[in-house]
Amino acid sequence: MGRHWKEKLNGLKLNKKFTLVIILFVILPISIMAGVLFYNMEQNVISENRNYMQYTMERNKDNIWKNIDSVNMTTQFFLNDEPLLRMLGKAARQEKTDTGELMEFYHSDIASLERLVNSNTLLYGVRVYAVNDSVQEMMPVLYSRSRMEKMGWAGAPDYTGWNYDYQDRLFDNRNTEEIASLVTKVEDYENGLIGVIETAVTMENLLPPLYEDIRNEWSCFISEDGNLYFGRNEQEGSEDFVRLKMEEGFEKDGIYTTYTRQGGEHLVISYLYIREMQGTLLSVKNITENVHYVYRMRNIFVAVMLVLVVGLAFLINFIVMRLLRQFYDILKSIRIIQRGDLGIRIQNCGNDEMGELGIQINKMLDRIEQLMKENIDRELLAKNSEIRALQNQINAHFIYNVLESVKMMAEIDEEYAISDAITSLGKLLRYSMKWVSGNVTVEEEIEYIKNYLALINLRFDYEIYLSLNLPEEILKQEIPKMSLQPVVENSIYHGIEELAEDTNIYIKGILGDGDCMIEITDAGKGMNEDEVERLKKKIAGEIETGGGAGNGIGLKNVQDRIRMSFGEKYGIDIASKSGCYTKVTLRVPMRYV
Repeated sequence: MGRHWKEKLNGLKLNKKFTLVIILFVILPISIMAGVLFYNMEQNVISENRNYMQYTMERNKDNIWKNIDSVNMTTQFFLNDEPLLRMLGKAARQEKTDTGELMEFYHSDIASLERLVNSNTLLYGVRVYAVNDSVQEMMPVLYSRSRMEKMGWAGAPDYTGWNYDYQDRLFDNRNTEEIASLVTKVEDYENGLIGVIETAVTMENLLPPLYEDIRNEWSCFISEDGNLYFGRNEQEGSEDFVRLKMEEGFEKDGIYTTYTRQGGEHLVISYLYIREMQGTLLSVKNITENVHYVYRMRNIFVAVMLVLVVGLAFLINFIVMRLLRQFYDILKSIRIIQRGDLGIRIQNCGNDEMGELGIQINKMLDRIEQLMKENIDRELLAKNSEIRALQNQINAHFIYNVLESVKMMAEIDEEYAISDAITSLGKLLRYSMKWVSGNVTVEEEIEYIKNYLALINLRFDYEIYLSLNLPEEILKQEIPKMSLQPVVENSIYHGIEELAEDTNIYIKGILGDGDCMIEITDAGKGMNEDEVERLKKKIAGEIETGGGAGNGIGLKNVQDRIRMSFGEKYGIDIASKSGCYTKVTLRVPMRYV
């Protein structure tokens, strides 16, 4: 599948490729930036609502704790009221209380307690119940036990502590207001339980979040016995949601606010465990609308971008076509050239890169025509050279025949030294004038050197001997023609001639690592280190060589020919010691003719 698309992309025209690349370079950064932008917008919506819920829960915490403190302080005040405790103690012992004492107790103590309750707007009421019906009821504070038994919480095994969401049935009225109260037992050392205090507040005053009408928000109070109290906030599915969270468990230290997704809705949840009330206040804000608004903005942006991209693609393709118009003209001309018409030239070349390409193609065509003409001339020259080589061969045959006649005349006159010299000269000329298209063997080159030395020795009063140590493999080795003779010639004229005494030239062959090394050593005057270094630089072409004797041009020619034949790693090396010797080493690869 990937290969198919790759082939399809490779088959697109250049203008479409340019358009596609430009669109990609435009779309990719915008897409990445848009993705990051809308992701950050979504995260900002979540973060803002989390901060809002955290702040709201902290505010609710302060209000609830203030309410709890008020209830506790009021309850404590009643527990410390001595006249009230005495009256409850007498009722528990079923002692009679005279009318005067009752009137005094009502006008002094009950009245002050009533004023205390009325002054606290938070309180629904504070009621004190005796343990039996022997007490004289003094509304709205003191009541008998039978009154207490009408309350919804009185039937529980342990009714002390906080009781939630019940209605006032003290006088069999139909009050539907929801009440919560802190129920506390009253005890003394003599009689044990002597009464019960009910400090009541409305659920709305105690837990305001349950009754606030805020869009997309609801709250619930969860008691430790598993009861749920929603107030007026209960919504469809809220109970199931709270039960699910109860299974996950609530932390019981501080306020916890988190974000979650459930059933396609985006919710911010904040909860607070209230140790004094033995329950947890849970608040939920549904931010689905806010998040979906960000999604709608993202979708609108994508739709607009798609429309703009399509329009931009047509515009870019039009501009690219205009820019590549000259390129397509050049391509058309190249196709004509491919059909063999080299006379065509690209017209109206501009000053830009395409114009430069057209100019260079015109120059290339001019150069091709010139090279074709030169190639034809070269072929004619090669033919002429072959004819001249044939003529030289004919001339060589004439020279060989003449030398053969002179040799026979010398032998008739018994001038055998002259005869041998003429034989060597003939072989020398035959080797020199022989037409060779490739390389020769070391054996052929050594034979040439022997004839050369035979003629050289005629000139001198001393003898130059040739000492050979060449394995059979090296004798069959391929080397460029006339690559050993210039080295021998250098040894004679620059190393041996000035000494004017009998001497040797040693030629030794060494095989190793797939290469062949031929060492030519003379016992001449040698060179010092500076002279050797200078000669090496001349051979390497680092120093300009002239045309005179002793300038190393012969050795440089040998070096160049070896490298042209075998590569840069091959060539010659020089080693010499002043007054002792000079050794030239030729390195060539093992290769047989």
